[in-house]
Amino acid sequence: MYTTKGVVGYDLTRLLIGSEGTLAVITEATLKLTPLPEARRLMQAVYTNVGQAAAAISRIMAQPATPCALEFMDAAAIEMIRSYSQADLPHGAGALLMIEVDGPKSALDDLATAIHTAATDSGLIHFHEARTKEESDALWATRKALSPALRTIAPNKLNEDVVVPVSRLPELIAGLEGLSREFGIPIVNFGHAGNGNIHVNLLYDSQDPQQEANARPCLRQVFDLVIRLGGTLSGEHGIGREKRDYIALAIDPPTLDLMRRIKAQFDPKGILNPDKIFPPAT
Repeated sequence: MYTTKGVVGYDLTRLLIGSEGTLAVITEATLKLTPLPEARRLMQAVYTNVGQAAAAISRIMAQPATPCALEFMDAAAIEMIRSYSQADLPHGAGALLMIEVDGPKSALDDLATAIHTAATDSGLIHFHEARTKEESDALWATRKALSPALRTIAPNKLNEDVVVPVSRLPELIAGLEGLSREFGIPIVNFGHAGNGNIHVNLLYDSQDPQQEANARPCLRQVFDLVIRLGGTLSGEHGIGREKRDYIALAIDPPTLDLMRRIKAQFDPKGILNPDKIFPPAT
């Protein structure tokens, strides 16, 4: 596996976690919680293109203290926010990062300085560090404006949370832009940059015959692209029914057969969340 995140099929090292209710019903769980951080600091970095942002992500994640949040938006997402909110974003932006660090108050200045240094390259066109809660809320409002804006573009959406190695993010975004042009389907991308987990949003109108016909073939091409880049089909949402027909793209036949046999051992009558994860046997 080339990604640090992935929830496709069963995790054989912790079988019930992520099994989507297909193996057992969990009736009790004990959680180990960590204390809330004393303070947080949020930064916003805007780049001319995705390649420069991806290089910055790699440098940021190589820091001794990694961010508690590292969010990514592509050019389409930035333009959408600019059009449908009051957010003040620079023109010519090809990618945006939201970077948050946390820890003791006494350490935040040094942490923020290290992040700023790692984030800086020739493609950085804007960097802002929030010093107050009001400034931080205003920066997060940029990210929060995205989901409402998506609903104004098209009545239907296919939202998939794919994962690729961080170094392959530029190829992923370039490939998605090509698929958007090829199929006539707007595609907007954002997500969790630190582990390459990107939410790919295919926006279409089911009442438009051409878009309705193109949406699913476009989605299949998205998954093919992700697999070619060493990625996987889901970072956090799982497989369920929506992705079950594509699971064989990410899991080889012997492993998929093993997972089916594990399912049969746990659930011989097929009553636990049936029809999820695995396509019907042929």
